[in-house]
Amino acid sequence: MEDDGTVPDVKVEGLAPTFRHLDDDGVTWQQVKAVRRADGSTAAVWEKWLAFSAEPPYLSLYARWDPGMVIRRHGHFSSHVVYVVRGEMVCGERLCPAGTHIELPLGAAFGPFVAGPDGTELLEVMMGDPRSWGDDPGAFAEALTREGARALPDPPIDLPDWLSDLRGRWAAEGKDDPSR
Repeated sequence: MEDDGTVPDVKVEGLAPTFRHLDDDGVTWQQVKAVRRADGSTAAVWEKWLAFSAEPPYLSLYARWDPGMVIRRHGHFSSHVVYVVRGEMVCGERLCPAGTHIELPLGAAFGPFVAGPDGTELLEVMMGDPRSWGDDPGAFAEALTREGARALPDPPIDLPDWLSDLRGRWAAEGKDDPSR
């Protein structure tokens, strides 16, 4: 992007900011992923979608990962920003304590992830199509084995009508489900 010194006019009369709070009605937790831990308990990822837009496409969410949750190595069909608000997680080989900012460019993958002993809370923004694609199922299988966990089927999620759920595609193709 070249700056020629001109200031574009982007103001839209009547357009205003939208405010949401984590405790607002309609901003509800939904479980999006889960694993069975060695002790038989379940660890899950829970998300509150704060803004989900078709045009322009983006998703802003607050996530809570239970202790020991394992997430596959993956990328998104958009640029993605993750900020660790509380707790910690491991991304690949890197420890990410509270205060860590991760920028994932379109086309890059990260993970696998393991939530820390107290879990983790994240603020995430995907600037484009927020759905993900799987990468390196062997790394996911290794992380699950290290944690004594087993991937569980994806729970149903309440996506907007204009977006289809692609999560099952990876398991159906045998690319992302090390339990098969």
